[in-house]
Amino acid sequence: MPEQQTPQPALKICGLTETDQALAIAAMGVDAIGVIGVAETPRFVEATARRHLFEALAREAAGVQRVWVVAEPDDASLAEALAGEGAPSVVQLHGEESPERCQSLKQRYPQVQWWKALRLRSSADLQKLNPYLDHVDALLLDAWSPGQLGGTGHRLPLDWLADTELPLPWWLAGGISAEWVPELLNRVHPHGLDASSRLETAPGRKDLSRVEALVKVVREQRR
Repeated sequence: MPEQQTPQPALKICGLTETDQALAIAAMGVDAIGVIGVAETPRFVEATARRHLFEALAREAAGVQRVWVVAEPDDASLAEALAGEGAPSVVQLHGEESPERCQSLKQRYPQVQWWKALRLRSSADLQKLNPYLDHVDALLLDAWSPGQLGGTGHRLPLDWLADTELPLPWWLAGGISAEWVPELLNRVHPHGLDASSRLETAPGRKDLSRVEALVKVVREQRR
């Protein structure tokens, strides 16, 4: 019998700051583009520029998820961001949002997906996933780093994740790069990979050749 092939993982490129780069990367066939909405971080994109970028993606790459990465957003900022043209299709919560807060937001705004990012200090932190499973559309696992919510390039030890099976999609972030993908996908089986800092020449500015190399190697892999 022929060897059964499993789907390729989805690919998200995060921390985009420029519309032209977002469109170029979307054209490579990625599944999601992430824009940072946490002020005073190196890749922050203010509201007008974010809407312009998301409008362009919706118009020219409608199948690509438009992910807005925020930390503990208040109700007013969410209501403003989720209305009108240039709204995200996914909100990625990267702060200390409780399962109850996630559930409330998912019920209030069912038109968008809600992803919860969790930063792990140890394998024991995997227990923190359980309370969120019924209240979000996906989880994103990243390495904990003091004082930073993400984009550090730090990698989670794959041994922590080798037996991870969840009843909803989960994404792996932290240090994703083309050269690591073969080993990574041989040992763990995430729904998707979230790449940012290891693809950059400067915060928010991607090296398109590195992105292209990552897209190519992900397409060649089978989980």
